[in-house]
Amino acid sequence: MSLTREEVAQVGMLARLRLSAENLDMFTGQLNQIVDFVATLGELDVTGVEPLAHGVDVRNVFREDLVGPSLPRSAALANAPKKNSEGFLVPAVLD
Repeated sequence: MSLTREEVAQVGMLARLRLSAENLDMFTGQLNQIVDFVATLGELDVTGVEPLAHGVDVRNVFREDLVGPSLPRSAALANAPKKNSEGFLVPAVLD
């Protein structure tokens, strides 16, 4: 499959990119190389290869969740642009 200049221009428009004529030609060539490479990968024999979600076999990488002292309310609200004695004040987002 090969991308046309018009298809690349359409993708650029959807991505809100302003592409000059020379950039459009350059990106068309680059994107075609990427599409050709992906097509080559599709030809590989992957029989017996297990799908994986991560390149390294890592299990339970999270630290233990321990209860500790919390930040005092006054310190948490110290740099808030708008606050009251209870918490942060934000504009309403619902009618």
